[in-house]
Amino acid sequence: MSSFDYALLALYILGIFIISIVSSRRIKNQEDMFSAGGQAPWWASGLSAFMTMFSAGTFVVWGGIAYRYGLVAIIINMCFGVAALLGGYFVAGKWNALGISTPAAYLQLRFGKIGLNLYTWTMMLKEIMAVAIAVYSLAIILVALIPLDEGNILRDGLTGNLSLNYAILIFGAIVILYTMIGGLWAVLMTDVLQFIVLTLVVFMVSVLMVNGIDDYEVLLNNLPEGFFSPTASEYGWLFLFGWVSIAFFAVGAEWAFVQRYIAVKSPAEAKKTAYLFGGMYLFTPILWMLPPMLYRGINPSINPEQAYILASQSVLPVGILGLMFAAMFSATASMVSSQLNVFAGVLTNDFYKALLRPNASSGHLVKIGRIFTGTLGLALIGVALYVPNMGGAEKIIISMNSLVVVPLLAPALWGLFSPQIGIKDMLIVAFTSFSVGLILRFGFSISGGDVDVIIGVILPICMLFLIQKLKGNTTDIGWKKIEDNRTLKIMKTPEVPDTTVDVFPQKVVMISLLVCALSLFALFFLTESGRTIIATFGICLLLIAMGIRVQIKKMTSKTTK
Repeated sequence: MSSFDYALLALYILGIFIISIVSSRRIKNQEDMFSAGGQAPWWASGLSAFMTMFSAGTFVVWGGIAYRYGLVAIIINMCFGVAALLGGYFVAGKWNALGISTPAAYLQLRFGKIGLNLYTWTMMLKEIMAVAIAVYSLAIILVALIPLDEGNILRDGLTGNLSLNYAILIFGAIVILYTMIGGLWAVLMTDVLQFIVLTLVVFMVSVLMVNGIDDYEVLLNNLPEGFFSPTASEYGWLFLFGWVSIAFFAVGAEWAFVQRYIAVKSPAEAKKTAYLFGGMYLFTPILWMLPPMLYRGINPSINPEQAYILASQSVLPVGILGLMFAAMFSATASMVSSQLNVFAGVLTNDFYKALLRPNASSGHLVKIGRIFTGTLGLALIGVALYVPNMGGAEKIIISMNSLVVVPLLAPALWGLFSPQIGIKDMLIVAFTSFSVGLILRFGFSISGGDVDVIIGVILPICMLFLIQKLKGNTTDIGWKKIEDNRTLKIMKTPEVPDTTVDVFPQKVVMISLLVCALSLFALFFLTESGRTIIATFGICLLLIAMGIRVQIKKMTSKTTK
């Protein structure tokens, strides 16, 4: 990378910490730390939920599928959009209306301590493993971009680049620190910055790829048959149905998404959060997957997992590589920070406070929350460092997790709608589905996407339907507790709504856009290729920032009248 690339990367990391420090001033209690005090703007929560789905795997795994199979990679990713829109219509508003400060509080009320413990520790282990592998994958990609001089303490003697272990430690430390400092406000606001950087780079790569192709006829002739089919041999219609179903349970019940729904002011805004997330997932996959798809026609004999990186390097002007580095960092940092914050919140509020210090002060709980954030962060760094020594173990663990996640999420989500479902039903569904899947996969060596859909999705849903029918009109005690909590929230809600205007999120977006625009204008004078496109993007960002500035003035003028 050039010196300008490093300067852009340093500016990006500095911006993250500035946002975190400023966000920390808004934290007065644990509700601010872990649910933004219920005052987060719906658009910021929506963009944060959108970014939470990203990691380095988005470009490596899905980019590889796009390179090999074509259009089906776009269709698979659009399934997240369909699932999020369904989640917004059916689920998001219900979470917000519960009157809870963490998603674990719902499990405590609805399914008791057994349900809380089962879900918390299972999902925490699963997420630490998944996030650690994402961190490791990111480090693998990024170390190749950072050659170091001989004698540098961070240098790997075999490759001459940044050491993989140091890359994991540095990346992990950055994410842990800014999440500890600013809590959910920092996660939300840095996710907005990361969204801007990621979208800018992805959009620029797509435009430059399309603009750089001279002969589309030759390119199309190099593509394999069925490249524009919505399905492929490994990804048929049953797989797509299962993918939408799994994604629906994920965006509807996984804590990182539930946290976004309860962080906004009202059920209506919670719905808009999911709608924004879902709507963007219906069209942005075209931008992510287009470069590796086009690159297949340009160079059909590369490692598919490197397709996105090689496509980007083939068209990005000198200096933009630093933004690509930042975009890759953004994709995984958002995922990591979201999981750290949500599980630190659960450990603080639903275990430490509930079991050890019920009368702890708000300031003390904020400190404990930061300690849990750091502890969880160190745990995932440790797992990420150990991934190279695991061989294929991580694939087995992830495979087992895929068989238990939906069977756990389905009863939790079902419990939002059905008075009949209780903790015994959750245990029956979870352990039956997991046991059947375990026997088929490792006992009879039967595996594949269709088996995962049948055992991991269809079986638990059918069991829940049957259980509800057999129970008739009974009402579980957990349902009564949820109703009592909802009533209590309504009683505590002030009759006169809060009309104060908070322009902090808008200011963060405006300043982020201005800095990105100025960086592009600086790059315009430092590069000879792609100057028209760079200038166009810079002007567009500047105009958007000016429009936000006008909106801020309108918002503040209303409060002064």
